Amino acid sequence: MFSAVRPSLPALIRFARTPGIGRSIVALLAGAILLLLMANLATFVMIQRTAAFNDQVERSQQVRRAARDLLLSLVDAETGQRGFLLSGSPEFLAPYTRAELSVPEQIEELERLSDGDPQLEPHVGAMLEAARDQLAELSRAVALSRTGRMGEAIQQVRSGHGQSLMEVVRARVAAIDEIENERFAARKRQSEHGLILTLWANALGGLLVVGLAGIMIWLVRRYVAEIQDARDALDRLNAGLETQVRDRTAQLTSARDRAEAMLREVNHRVGNSLQLVSTFMSLQLRHLADDGARAALKEAKARIEAVAHVHRRLYTSDDMSSVAMDEYLEGLIAELGKSLAPGAGSPVLKLTAAPLSVSTDQAVSIGVIVTELVTNAVKYAYRPGQGGEIRILFAPDGRAGRAVLTVEDDGPGLGDGKPRGTGLGGRIVSAMASGLRAAIEYDPTHSGVRARLAFDLQPVAR
Repeated sequence: MFSAVRPSLPALIRFARTPGIGRSIVALLAGAILLLLMANLATFVMIQRTAAFNDQVERSQQVRRAARDLLLSLVDAETGQRGFLLSGSPEFLAPYTRAELSVPEQIEELERLSDGDPQLEPHVGAMLEAARDQLAELSRAVALSRTGRMGEAIQQVRSGHGQSLMEVVRARVAAIDEIENERFAARKRQSEHGLILTLWANALGGLLVVGLAGIMIWLVRRYVAEIQDARDALDRLNAGLETQVRDRTAQLTSARDRAEAMLREVNHRVGNSLQLVSTFMSLQLRHLADDGARAALKEAKARIEAVAHVHRRLYTSDDMSSVAMDEYLEGLIAELGKSLAPGAGSPVLKLTAAPLSVSTDQAVSIGVIVTELVTNAVKYAYRPGQGGEIRILFAPDGRAGRAVLTVEDDGPGLGDGKPRGTGLGGRIVSAMASGLRAAIEYDPTHSGVRARLAFDLQPVAR
């Protein structure tokens, strides 16, 4: 889909940048967005008003319900008192007892609901005062009856004071109902008016948006021919550019192939030259009688073989920027085993290498270090004919982007803490490790010699 739209983008940009059309489109889009915002704002205001209306209706219902519950509780209390006075049976006092417990809570609820309402507070206050007086009146009559002063209790009831208080409560309940009914009607009218305004605003906004869309379509159709011409010209330009890019890519690919072939040939020639030097050293070894000279020449030959092996790997590999260390070390250890420990009773070289790739420079340094450490272990770890293992391990370190090389044996160890030999191999190992920005560490807890080199892997250029 994107590939189909991409050729049209420059034409559309050119269309939008046309001075008159660009200003028209911006103005129309701004108008459409403004209308949509106004319609959304009107809808939001209507939703807020509806929510407020629902809250007010719920509060009105709570006030009315609380006032009627208080009136019913007083009526129940009065009924229970009359029954007790007429019959003298305590069973009739159950409604009175319940009301005596519920009326204070109902009074508190009404005070909370009417707090801060200037219209309701006078009526609620008068109603609550009459309710408290009525409850006290009923309590006095019940108390007189329980102490045997039935005549005084009946006389109190006949006085009509309790009935007057109940009339006050009923009148205030009716006044509260009337206030809430008027409020409900006013809020309903306001909500309906807001709904009508919102509908008209949305309808008008929709019509205007449709009109703006029509105008924009007309403007776009007006410049269809120009856009098509621009796209055709762009297609022709792209076709020419694609041809140029294709030709240039072919030239660069050919140049890269030639460079890789030359590099592969250089590696081949360097490997052959190093191999030739190694062969010369092998021939020279046959004519040397001095054991020290033979040992020195054999070590130099192993060092040259380590470097030559890298170039042979690069010559036979498609990737000449990196070396697979597991394959490289496997070939190197095999050659070291043939030259340094060829016979029965010689130490066994055991390799464990993870499939990691390193740069060419790092591979050379690692190869030389392995050669030196293995050579030193073959010479000093075990007595002639004793046998034993020399283990070479190459694996990722605990942190990302790092590797660790370990060469260890089970011989007598370092003794005074320094590797044995002439010191040349140690200097070579230190120099190679310095090139890796690391240093060789010897583990004093190991029974033999364990040399460890941890270093950062260099990014391989692609």
